[in-house]
Amino acid sequence: MASITPFRALRPVQQSAAQVASRPYDVLNSTEARLEAEGNPHSFLHITKSEIDLPEDIDTHSAQVYEKAKENLQEFIRKGVLVQEEKPLYYIYRLIMNGRSQTGLVCVSSVDDYEKDVIKKHEFTRPDKEADRIHHMKTIRAQTGNVFLAYKNVEDIDRLIEGWKNAHAPLYDFTAEDGIQHTIWAVDDDASIKTITQSFADKVPFTYIADGHHRAASAAKVRKELGGAAGNSADYFLTTLFPSAELRILDYNRLARDLNGASTEEFLDKLQKDFLIGKVDKAFSPARLHEFGMYLDGSWYQLVAKEGTYTDSDPIGVLDVTILQKNVLDKLLAIKDPRTDKRIDFVGGIRGLAELEKRVDSGDWKVAFSLYPVSIEQLFAIADSGNVMPPKSTWFEPKLRDGLLTNLI
Repeated sequence: MASITPFRALRPVQQSAAQVASRPYDVLNSTEARLEAEGNPHSFLHITKSEIDLPEDIDTHSAQVYEKAKENLQEFIRKGVLVQEEKPLYYIYRLIMNGRSQTGLVCVSSVDDYEKDVIKKHEFTRPDKEADRIHHMKTIRAQTGNVFLAYKNVEDIDRLIEGWKNAHAPLYDFTAEDGIQHTIWAVDDDASIKTITQSFADKVPFTYIADGHHRAASAAKVRKELGGAAGNSADYFLTTLFPSAELRILDYNRLARDLNGASTEEFLDKLQKDFLIGKVDKAFSPARLHEFGMYLDGSWYQLVAKEGTYTDSDPIGVLDVTILQKNVLDKLLAIKDPRTDKRIDFVGGIRGLAELEKRVDSGDWKVAFSLYPVSIEQLFAIADSGNVMPPKSTWFEPKLRDGLLTNLI
């Protein structure tokens, strides 16, 4: 059963919350982060993307960057921008995007649960991404990135969380510049804290990583590397748990650097073995399973996987990310391991199809593919079966903001 516990959050003073809160470190590149934090000395990007305070040609994985993050975090604390809670609390976090609301519980979850698969995974991680989070976490001695966990709805927990929201004033309530409203309540009543802890222990057999595989894996490795130096503070890691009925998964699209030596005509000809291909006159977003969009040489195509090229009874084989990986990226483009191959990149659906066009038209990438989103039921089925999806299969929106609740280790 799920083992969660309250924690002493490091958080902004109330008047600074909107300025501190920043988009997650992994949805921005360094240039975007510099622009977003410009003129805002309280942006948490100074901690999660600390290269913005160093020369532009800095290696973003250098020790200097991690030390700068540590320096900035300590400065935020020294100036009173961030303060630590006096006692361990739970927090309720509601996000509203385009009129749609989702509410989760912010807590720390057990590293033991992660290692014993009580916290289930559906993706492998990329070594370079893990290494970055490990160095960041160990250097600043804090978990700044929230791991987004899902669980199958429990009516009693839903009722408990909704009741607290309705009966108490929020700690923070603001709308970010992208239009997403962020509201956080602190659960500070000892009896309620105990009830929440026990409810998850009694009624939630598993939680599932929806977003944050690298942060979770890094937290487990940091605990091992720190050993007893962190006491028991590294035994838990920062998470927000959402009931599955409230979640929405967006598409997670792909870019390939080249056609593996083939001409456009040769590549299209090879694709016809496994796909029905049709040229379309505008950006193509798939409307159903086994349908794909492809942007190549300034044109969009609709691809439909042919019968017999996938297996409906296989929870992994039926996924569109698997079909694309097997029959295009691997078979035709020789991208064998998407976790490590530098000839592939991933673009979250929130950026839209225009981002795919922009990057291909720049000349840095040759071809882009748009996919139909994975469902939450597929995610649960795959995790329950012990299988994993290809990397970067799911993109969840809206995103939690970094900096509002941080866990010190």
